[in-house]
Amino acid sequence: MTDLRTFIAGLPKVELHVHHVGSASPRIVAELAARHEGRSPVPADPQLLADYFVFRDFAHFIELYLSVVDLIRDQEDVWILTHEVARELARQQVRYAELTVTPYSHVRRGIPAPAFCEAIEDARKRAAADFGIELRWCFDIPGEAGLAAAEETLRISLDQRPEGLVSFGLGGPEIGVPRPQFKPYFDQARAAGLHSVPHAGETTGPQTVWDALRELGAERIGHGISAAQDPQLLEHLAERQIPMEVCPTSNVRTRAVSRIEEHPLPRLVEAGLLVTINSDDPPMFGTTLDDEYAVAARLLNAGPAQVADLARNAVSASFLDDTGKRRIISEIDAYVSAAAG
Repeated sequence: MTDLRTFIAGLPKVELHVHHVGSASPRIVAELAARHEGRSPVPADPQLLADYFVFRDFAHFIELYLSVVDLIRDQEDVWILTHEVARELARQQVRYAELTVTPYSHVRRGIPAPAFCEAIEDARKRAAADFGIELRWCFDIPGEAGLAAAEETLRISLDQRPEGLVSFGLGGPEIGVPRPQFKPYFDQARAAGLHSVPHAGETTGPQTVWDALRELGAERIGHGISAAQDPQLLEHLAERQIPMEVCPTSNVRTRAVSRIEEHPLPRLVEAGLLVTINSDDPPMFGTTLDDEYAVAARLLNAGPAQVADLARNAVSASFLDDTGKRRIISEIDAYVSAAAG
């Protein structure tokens, strides 16, 4: 695995399921907590954050996640966070990433939508120059905030329409948040040219995935691991090659899966699904994208060739233009050839 870890570390990659605030490094979270000391339960000591981010269940994870969202108070905070996320991804040889961003959570905390979008766009362009990474945005609805959040997320998406925006999503808890109620908002987003990428089937059963496909027109499924319980759904996903954004460590940390050994990733791959590997909220889960590739390799008993195929899957499943896709695939192919000697 040591040699494989070295291979993974140098492998050009694409990241499709990673949350903007959830990617804040311990250093940045601690700095923000120190700035707002006395007004936040988040520790201002990076060493204490590992203990703070121990989740009892998915609901507790959402509670702690929102406490970090509360630390993002102004346009400068947004810019710093975005630029730092890009820096960390680039260190892992990520060439292109689609960050899940939740503008509603920041706008309702007092950052005007134009200022928020200006900050992420400026940081996106600066990151391309500084780190050679391309960022794009998925503006997602925080499901726990209901239809008012859906309305506002759609309004921000269509009124502001930042250059990097490519997709429209739905995150947060699935239990008690049925997907069909969001259909009108996804219909409008899709009509405006945005791709549909809702979370589904992480903490609920396969019906949530069916609902995401049938009601929301999902083009990729965020998580989707419960599809492994439904042979008909597996067949449907495999036949249409609808990409799955799988985040193994996240599923264990939020208790969606009891133990990593029980993760359904092998079942999804065996069924012929187009599986991509992602990190979700990496610092909060004590992981990185490199770590997730290593976990996937262990679960699949995979060597460098199959790991490289997972990287190619992510390129294929991305909303990058064809020229960009060919460029990254060529990089992967050249890297694999050089590694093989």
